[in-house]
Amino acid sequence: MKQNLKLKGRLRNYLYLPLYLTILLVLLNIPIYFFDKRAGGMVTAFLLVYFVCVLMVFLRNKPVLTREMINFATQYATVQKRLLNNFEVPYALLDVNGRILWLNKKFAEVTGKGKEYHKSIFSIFPSITKEQLMKEENEASFQVVWEDKIFRAETNRIYFESMTEESNIVEAEEKEQYLLALYLFDETELNHYIKENADQKLVAALVYIDNYEEALDSIEDVKRSLLVALVDRKVNNYFSEVDALVRKTEKDKYFVVFKYKYLAQLEEDKFSLIEDVKSVKVGNEMAVTLSIGVGINGDNYINNSEYSRMAIDLALGRGGDQVVVKEGEQVSYYGGKSKTVEKNTRVKARVKAHALRETLESRDNVMIMGHHISDVDSFGAAIGIYCAARVLGKKAQIVLNEVTSSLRPLKECFTPDKGYPEDLFVNSERAMEILNRNTLVMVVDTNRPNYTECPQLLERGNAIVVFDHHRQGNEVIRNPILSYIEPYASSTCEMIAEVLQYFTENIKLEACEADCIYAGILIDTNNFMTKTGVRTFEAAAYLRRCGAEVTRVRKLLRNDMASYKMRAEIVRHAEVYRGAFAISMCPGKVDSPTIVGAQAADELLNIVGIKASFVLTEYQGRIFISSRSIDEINVQLIMERLGGGGHLNVAGAQLADCTLSEAKVKLQDTIDEMLEEGEIEL
Repeated sequence: MKQNLKLKGRLRNYLYLPLYLTILLVLLNIPIYFFDKRAGGMVTAFLLVYFVCVLMVFLRNKPVLTREMINFATQYATVQKRLLNNFEVPYALLDVNGRILWLNKKFAEVTGKGKEYHKSIFSIFPSITKEQLMKEENEASFQVVWEDKIFRAETNRIYFESMTEESNIVEAEEKEQYLLALYLFDETELNHYIKENADQKLVAALVYIDNYEEALDSIEDVKRSLLVALVDRKVNNYFSEVDALVRKTEKDKYFVVFKYKYLAQLEEDKFSLIEDVKSVKVGNEMAVTLSIGVGINGDNYINNSEYSRMAIDLALGRGGDQVVVKEGEQVSYYGGKSKTVEKNTRVKARVKAHALRETLESRDNVMIMGHHISDVDSFGAAIGIYCAARVLGKKAQIVLNEVTSSLRPLKECFTPDKGYPEDLFVNSERAMEILNRNTLVMVVDTNRPNYTECPQLLERGNAIVVFDHHRQGNEVIRNPILSYIEPYASSTCEMIAEVLQYFTENIKLEACEADCIYAGILIDTNNFMTKTGVRTFEAAAYLRRCGAEVTRVRKLLRNDMASYKMRAEIVRHAEVYRGAFAISMCPGKVDSPTIVGAQAADELLNIVGIKASFVLTEYQGRIFISSRSIDEINVQLIMERLGGGGHLNVAGAQLADCTLSEAKVKLQDTIDEMLEEGEIEL
């Protein structure tokens, strides 16, 4: 460093003064030659000797003077150095490569290193990286761990230029050279108190028995109280292990409060209570299932309670038998692997039918829309709502942007020459023009705003009703005035058929209208082979009485030759992955990806050994995945990992910004991850 220092200011001028005087003497020597040349020569000789002597003294004294100045500055800074050495904050000086140049007593005490230790700082703190030290910022802060302590490390660059910029006698020649000052602040106790404070936070949870009435109906009267007592005991024992307060608020509802520090334990256990309670058997034919909603990290107790309520609603909307943990906008799911149980009672359908009637009566017109690329179930449900609005004398219109080849035969049944309004079907642009304050926006066969035909209608509409049979996810339609979501239902058309029966007495359906609703049930149940229950057949029987004709519906749902060949190609190119999953990619462009993919996925399940099938189809720059299973694999969990959803045996997803091959790899990686985590089992 001494070599990189040079004198400046008054000291530099004082040192150079004898050399400057040489010039003055030379000027004085010139007129002497005019008076006497011999005297001028003598003066010149004297000047030469003087210059040599002055130069030798200059060259010798400059480094000596510089050294003495540095020594003086060092001695002058002894007090500051002693203070820094006794500084209570661990402090060290590093070079640009991280080598320790100097450290104070506190730093030596903390690290156990002596004053003579001059190795790299990385040998003491392996967690510190060279990138952290070499950041462009003059100051940097990061966390390091030493034994059982946690430190906040701060670095500060000390440039050589800054050391001499206030000096009037020296300056640095290398402007960009610097040292690093490293400070360590012990935050072990602070972090301990922060963690302890977080662990003491309140966690609110709601526990609901999904099938309380159904389970009691399947057991003898004398054993009902025993079943309830055993379930109570399971719930109380499970939460008592985490020091929780459990209060039964209703016959099938519990309110639970426990500390946040126990949540990780329950999550690691994957909330085994929901599986354990199914083992309660005292003669009941139906296993008892629970839904749990947990709310955490709210600003106050009220927020946590509200989060738990929203979480339990989401758990029930997804079919129950699962746990939903809600932390702000972030939602985590546990369980949900069992098949949803069909409700025997139709009380809910009757209540929703009366609520829908009251809502329609209070509005001037209705705008009905399903999901993007509408399928038969979505179309049939929209037709059913149109019929309900027609009974009340309300104008109803269906938002339909594009008609696929599979949907075209059904749509042609509702032309003006057959007595239907010319503006029955409108596109998104026209729907936005018609929308007003007294318009009811009716969404069917989806509960995700981005999946609808026109999401802008949801943003501008002030009255929204949702009817759907898919499980709810993180993204849901906000603030509907009426929501009827039943994951156990086979299709939205089944739900609409039930609602129409209670909507008004002797409601009149035309044959083509009954055909459309019946076709929706037929497609979503794969000809009554999937997700069919007693109420599914009752809905089909009602539509048959209204004039639905099986033969006519079959003709409407026939595929063209191109679609049939495409489906055969998909099956032919299928690959078996992990010995149980059939995966195939559609080799060409299709007009209706949801229909062709679903049909091909159903076909693949007929192969021996296949537990789940996946068909990937490209359409309008997106990759559509149709997944199916019989009863062994929960494809809904797999599709949720990919941003989709559905049911245990029928699910789907849409992927953007990727190719078919990339989507296939992503699907395979997801299956691998879930097999390793135990989320799905072969």
